[in-house]
Amino acid sequence: MNQGFNTRAIHAGQEPDPTTGAVVPPLYQTSTFAQDGIGKLRNGYEYGRGTNPTRDSLQTQLAALEGGAHAFSFSSGLAAEDALIRALLVPGDRIVMGNDVYGGTYRLINRVLAPWQIDSAAVDMADADAVAAAIADGNTKMVWVETPSNPMMKITDIAAIAELAHAAGAVLVVDNTFASPYLQTPLTLGADIVVHSTTKYIGGHSDASGGAVVLNDDAMAEKIGFIQFAVGAVSAPMEAWLTTRGLKTLGVRMDRHSENAQQIAEWLLARPEVERVLYPGLPDHPGHELAARQMTKFGGMISVQFKAAGQRSGEDVARAVAESTTVFTLAESLGGIESLMNYPSDMTHASVKGTELAVPENLVRLSVGIEDVADLIGDLEQALNRL
Repeated sequence: MNQGFNTRAIHAGQEPDPTTGAVVPPLYQTSTFAQDGIGKLRNGYEYGRGTNPTRDSLQTQLAALEGGAHAFSFSSGLAAEDALIRALLVPGDRIVMGNDVYGGTYRLINRVLAPWQIDSAAVDMADADAVAAAIADGNTKMVWVETPSNPMMKITDIAAIAELAHAAGAVLVVDNTFASPYLQTPLTLGADIVVHSTTKYIGGHSDASGGAVVLNDDAMAEKIGFIQFAVGAVSAPMEAWLTTRGLKTLGVRMDRHSENAQQIAEWLLARPEVERVLYPGLPDHPGHELAARQMTKFGGMISVQFKAAGQRSGEDVARAVAESTTVFTLAESLGGIESLMNYPSDMTHASVKGTELAVPENLVRLSVGIEDVADLIGDLEQALNRL
């Protein structure tokens, strides 16, 4: 039976406990499992680094929502990315990534993996000709896309890039963190692998760190599973349990995030202090029509660039706004039920400052929460009125 998203979110991997009938599966807070004899594992469970029922339940849930055959739950999004890259690439291979990828991804590839001879290049993923040229070298084995991107909110045509990547013999990885599987399912659009920081929208409550890799290919899944077991960056039982709990309400949360963000983006457009609002739900966004085709809604992330005001530069204005809100909290991360304000140039994307991936210094990023939208707009209004 083909079930809807919210039904799968609530029930996939969540069978009632067979012993007690508990509707919510128990948290298996254990590091090891009793064996029925030497080498006689009970239901395949041996040691927490390898398997855990709570993590297994989350992985079933993630696979069901992304439309994948295999899912792996990691201790963080970057741990998931690291395991994925090391499982599928060898020294001399090349990654072509968007020129506005998350700063942590860029740092991982260029500062951690580059000394191990993993080559990389950054390109505008909206420019199909540039992508084709970048991957035509014969060594490109992986193409890495974020859509919407962090924090420039660029939209990439997943199906088009998948076609280019496959023609060049490369796999396409899509970081689906900003959209979540509720708004976008890259595997159905031709992507080979989806990655997430489950710390963000999937967990949704800013109380558990985690990452995920979801895919269909059995051979690649075997390699990723081996790296996960051999290196050990697995999600702990409590984090997996909290993530599962959050994932069950993803649909209703993303509806509210998207509704609030749309209203706030439209309100910001009318403010004289604002130079540019980056939100794919706005008709003047260059990726608006594409986002409307490959996403069900436009999500909860907005980036805003500010004009200079008097003696203040756009950077000064952005910094002042970021430090003047009371409902929006100045903090790293995103995707929680509470609204967050971020100054990427010196916070989430400080690692790419001075590179081609540098974020404009007059930009702030809003992670719009599920509070009453009137309160969020009022908070932004008071911050702007204080300039």
